[in-house]
Amino acid sequence: MPPAPCPCGLAESYADCCGRFHDGGLSAPTAELLMRSRFSAFAVRDTAYLLRTWHPGTRPRQLRLDPGQEWTRLEILGRSGGGLLHNEGTVEFRAHYRHHGQDGFVEENSRFRREDGHWVYLDAEA
Repeated sequence: MPPAPCPCGLAESYADCCGRFHDGGLSAPTAELLMRSRFSAFAVRDTAYLLRTWHPGTRPRQLRLDPGQEWTRLEILGRSGGGLLHNEGTVEFRAHYRHHGQDGFVEENSRFRREDGHWVYLDAEA
């Protein structure tokens, strides 16, 4: 039986997709792949990765995830910049979840910046 696809929605297995970024061996090469890997980090509850990929100027001191919330699906709605030759980019997405049996979603246009050669999450545009 083949491994389940990555939580981020791409066809590769978690280990071959976002897991390779979570283990610290590689950095996401684009803002969209960082966004996808951060969604997967929420899904697998990897707070260390979330904090490590958060811009130091906007990163919270600690992060506690709600144990009653399960992240179920990610939709990428749009993007600008964020490529191999960019230093800034945005990714608009809809992240679906189930919280205590109720389905919902969060929609956001996230801003990303390349710092010391690595993409980091900066903040969300209003």
